[in-house]
Amino acid sequence: MQLTTARELHFDADRDSVWAAMSRVTDFPTWWPWLRRFDGTDLVAGAVWSCVIKPPLPYELRVTVTLDEVVAPALVVATVAGEVTGTARLVLDEHGDGCRAVLSSTLTPDQGIPRLVARLAPAVARFGHDWVLEIGARQFADRALDRPI
Repeated sequence: MQLTTARELHFDADRDSVWAAMSRVTDFPTWWPWLRRFDGTDLVAGAVWSCVIKPPLPYELRVTVTLDEVVAPALVVATVAGEVTGTARLVLDEHGDGCRAVLSSTLTPDQGIPRLVARLAPAVARFGHDWVLEIGARQFADRALDRPI
């Protein structure tokens, strides 16, 4: 099962402010309590982040995120490896009075319980994936930008 995402989010802050917040990588665990472990320090090309993600399901996801390309304040391209593998791309641009963030990704649960859940109950896997993205965006806006979506 492949989880393909194409989402557009709008933040009530300009692109530079959104980028500045995203760059506070060491704050990620304080914004996202479902991020159970996070070893990352910088938003720069070549950085490798190790993560344990706990969606509202009876398992955790262990992944590494390698930042392949980072162009401030507009673009992040990453490769995901571990229990889920694939690629992700985030593009930021000015939009009206705020910032538009376009997230696209193609991810595949490749190992362990996530793979089993994706095979036996794909709707459950999709729910967990979508939950992390939706809650994560709201928490970022509320906690990092202090501006609800």
